[in-house]
Amino acid sequence: MITTALTRWFDLDAPVFGAPMAGAAGGELARAVGLGGGLGMIGVGADTDPDWVVAQGRLPAEADVSHGVGLMAWVLERRPELLAAAIATEPVLVSVSFGDPGPYVGPLHDAGIAVATAVNSLADLDRAHAAGADVVVAQGTEAGGHTGRRALLPLLQEVLAATDRPVLAAGGVATGAGLAAVLVAGAAGGWIGTPLLACPEATNTPAVRARLRAAGGDETVLTSAFDIAQGLAWPARWPGRALVNAFTETWHGREDELRGDTAAADQVRRARAEGDLEHAPVYAGESVGLLTAERSATDVVRTLVADAETALQRAARMVR
Repeated sequence: MITTALTRWFDLDAPVFGAPMAGAAGGELARAVGLGGGLGMIGVGADTDPDWVVAQGRLPAEADVSHGVGLMAWVLERRPELLAAAIATEPVLVSVSFGDPGPYVGPLHDAGIAVATAVNSLADLDRAHAAGADVVVAQGTEAGGHTGRRALLPLLQEVLAATDRPVLAAGGVATGAGLAAVLVAGAAGGWIGTPLLACPEATNTPAVRARLRAAGGDETVLTSAFDIAQGLAWPARWPGRALVNAFTETWHGREDELRGDTAAADQVRRARAEGDLEHAPVYAGESVGLLTAERSATDVVRTLVADAETALQRAARMVR
């Protein structure tokens, strides 16, 4: 067992936090991560039904494991009901990222819930401090889905030097050795997303999971093309890392032309509905090349920790 400030805080057996990936991380995945000893997070998207959030929160509870919920600040500005739905699931942790978490920390603390927020720069860290966030997630550009443009390792070191809050490391942490590396650097755990995308408990489809297993680590692109095509109000500073496909080959780098192109918008909407993975977004991080099998998230978490323990023991022998 690896013990950190956050495993003690949330009574976990593993310093592994499942990233709240909207469209992939529901209650079943959160439950499986929890059964592996970590903390699973339920991802809430821009169009998520509040009743779905509440229903998903029951699944970890039925297995007597804790869970968290991930929210997006820019969405909460127009859909405050999602905050109420998240609180209703009785999570131990709620992350509020991609915008100012400040307005939401008070209500969450009043409900006895700890608050995390992702940071992609030191300016973001200043905002997290001002908001009173309890946990900081240093998110590198290697991460899948929406992220910043700084690499994890230099960002993590800067954040650790500038905060007294527990820090989770996000972006490219996909093996036990990777988890050991961020723990040695000073992180209190890993914020794990891409390694869980190929798990059967994810809410994506078997076809998506097969596509992820077939992808190499150099087959991702950081792009706003999908957001622009769908008319999503994502702030421009957070593009999304997705698998390269026919749509990104056509439109990445031509985003100004894409704005207002109704045919392209219809193409993405149809692709998502029909499972056309050449024109729909499949968000994944640079560690996607390490996905080789469809395994339970419970097994993924346990393997990460067992391999991290081995890596840490090996490192300790090297410095004696």
